[in-house]
Amino acid sequence: MASVPENPAADQSAALPFGSSLVGASRTDLAETLRSLGLPDREIRMRVSQLWHWIYFQGSTSFDAMLNIGKPLRARLVKHYTLGRPEVVSQQVSSDGTRKWLFRMPPVDARDKGAEIECVYIPESDRGTLCVSSQVGCTLTCTFCHTGTQKLVRNLTQREIVQQLVAARDQLGDFPGQTPPTDGPIPSGEGVRAISNIVFMGMGEPLYNFDNVRNAIGVMSDGEGLSLSKRRITVSTSGVVPQIGPLGDEAGSMLAISLHAVRDDLRNTLVPLNKKYPIRELLEACRNYPGVSNARRITFEYVMLKGVNDSPAEARELVRLLKGIPAKINLIPFNPWPGTQYECSDWETIEKFSDIVFNAGYASPVRTPRGRDILAACGQLKSETEKLRARARLALEENEAAP
Repeated sequence: MASVPENPAADQSAALPFGSSLVGASRTDLAETLRSLGLPDREIRMRVSQLWHWIYFQGSTSFDAMLNIGKPLRARLVKHYTLGRPEVVSQQVSSDGTRKWLFRMPPVDARDKGAEIECVYIPESDRGTLCVSSQVGCTLTCTFCHTGTQKLVRNLTQREIVQQLVAARDQLGDFPGQTPPTDGPIPSGEGVRAISNIVFMGMGEPLYNFDNVRNAIGVMSDGEGLSLSKRRITVSTSGVVPQIGPLGDEAGSMLAISLHAVRDDLRNTLVPLNKKYPIRELLEACRNYPGVSNARRITFEYVMLKGVNDSPAEARELVRLLKGIPAKINLIPFNPWPGTQYECSDWETIEKFSDIVFNAGYASPVRTPRGRDILAACGQLKSETEKLRARARLALEENEAAP
């Protein structure tokens, strides 16, 4: 497994450090935190349940609202903890309603300046999908992906992953008593939630941050809080084979595979992780994914690159490779970004490819590009913040050097 920089927050005890936010905490985290404040064991379970309801069901931003919790405990919580969310550094709204936020996380220690990550919301008429990040940057270097050009800084913690969902629900007015924004479409109606689906398709490789991703899914899917069905949570991986089975066993989420090629020589270039875990090993892990069935199919993502991987022969080979795997295939028109060497396949080529796959019995929807105008589409995520700051520093230095 590829190494990642040390994550200073990964080894902290379950009792949260003073000054930190309780948002994103698990039930165990909350129990240990209350125990560290001196609460007796006989009271902790009830208080955890109350905090859980206020934090994750009501979306509370103040301990003062928690009227069924006694004033002495509320005072201790106010003194030592917060209900803080990530800072919204910027928000962009696409012409199609897609939203992209740049979030800044609070520093995890004195060495950390506060992680900055991007999170994307995609509204449909009957659902809303939130694309969350699992790392700051990315450890992989997929050549067609803009995010892959940004170096990995560190893993996101469990709380930082969950906080993306809570912050997005705040922004969308998706908690009780909140008002949705009016500057773009938000799904609504009886039984419709602004955020109904989660995809781990933002910055980072989720399976290189396995423990935090698994634990975050546990918080997100708890039926007494955020209450997202595990069948509506999808983890996308470029193919970290040893962690695919444990993901199914321990997280129970849906699985998506960034495949993008049917030959090892080409996939070695597009997705360099293939050199470690080639296509045969990857597909064997998919066949054995816990719970896979026609009702719980694996999604295979295939970006359409002009003259690279889009021939009819490759469509037929894709069908052959996936034989026996309950699957659907998402064909993704390539989303361009500054400096890329690739072009999107022609629409006629994409349709021919899709027809071959469909006629073989596989659902093969062509994913409609969303948020292209704000670089929020698949493969485009990469914070521009550091670039802008570098340009500002350069301009300042030039001004200071001018006579």
